[in-house]
Amino acid sequence: MHALLADRKIVGALLVLAVTQIIGWGTVGLPAIVGREMARDLGMTVAGAFAGTSVLYVAMGLVAPVLARLLPRHGARPVMAAGAFLSAPGFVLLSFAQGPVLYYIAWAMLGLAGGAALTTSAYAMLSEVAGPKAKSAIGALMLATGLSSSVFWPVTAFLAGAVGWRDTALVYALLMVMVCAPLYVFGLPRREVPRDGLATASSTPSAPVPAQRGIFAMVIVVAALYAFITFGLSSVFVELLKARGLSGGEAIVFGSSLGVIQIGARAIDFIGGDRWDGITTGLFAGSLLPVSMLVLLAGGGVHWSIVSFILIYGLGSGAMAVARATIPLVFYDKAAFARTTARIALPINLISALAPPIFAGLLVHFGSTVMIVVVLGCSCLALVLLFLLKQRRPVPKS
Repeated sequence: MHALLADRKIVGALLVLAVTQIIGWGTVGLPAIVGREMARDLGMTVAGAFAGTSVLYVAMGLVAPVLARLLPRHGARPVMAAGAFLSAPGFVLLSFAQGPVLYYIAWAMLGLAGGAALTTSAYAMLSEVAGPKAKSAIGALMLATGLSSSVFWPVTAFLAGAVGWRDTALVYALLMVMVCAPLYVFGLPRREVPRDGLATASSTPSAPVPAQRGIFAMVIVVAALYAFITFGLSSVFVELLKARGLSGGEAIVFGSSLGVIQIGARAIDFIGGDRWDGITTGLFAGSLLPVSMLVLLAGGGVHWSIVSFILIYGLGSGAMAVARATIPLVFYDKAAFARTTARIALPINLISALAPPIFAGLLVHFGSTVMIVVVLGCSCLALVLLFLLKQRRPVPKS
């Protein structure tokens, strides 16, 4: 960690990426705060409004194969800048949408832009800049990006209350052009690696070990279940807190603390470094998630139960974000890890796309209790699979 922070070039890239990733992920979280208002103005159901986030993730998944060719050829810097510029017309179109068609086209544009400017390209950028320190650099970036909801939920609520959600979208378009794009262009270093790959470790083809093909399927299912839970809950978190008895203002204040708690969990794992692997982190995090659901069910909406739920769920989901990214490292070498995560990306994005409307539908049509029970079941199943993966963890060679 100290060696990472001593490298000014890496620190500079991390600062730029931290700011731009917080803005990027925070601004596309509009429906989490103003989903009902958007649905009302557009003549859509609440679930239909939240489906805009689903379109975003589908577009991000579909553009991944294109990025797999663009990133090695051109480097992450110009790809991310292009993504920021493409986000601006997406937000403008969202602002002027009068019905579902333009609304979903706007989210598709934002998804294509996000695929270019957000997580995948950010990790590629750190691979270019940090080389063998990329794993630690990615962990550091995850600490910052966890603040996106804590920063932008209150910002979105304030702006929407002052000027409405449509003008808020226009403000976010300006952020993309005037803040993110210039930071990508002038704040990130030019690539200094050969054109035939981002880094030696990540560009060398390496197939998964044949005996571990069953493990790969389990890794995908575990990652998909936790993506379903965390992306689904994040999209309706404020509405869930309202359904459990909090006022609108209380729900935003309480909900905004979630990102800070998640950051704390990621920081603990980051400080721990190589002392525990993705499976160990996953078992810790996976054990907390069902406990948090039981607390929320048993609490009856009183404040202590809400606070306990947010604390336990925040720690679990924050640590699980790290685990989802690093579990493949337990079973694959560094070269195979890059290919494995690329193969996981598309199904995870599709699951992430389906989760928000499913959770919104469950909350609206069946109530918060049914939704919590569904999350409880998914988290228990994922925890069982994590224990099975632990049993199949490779034995280190002496």
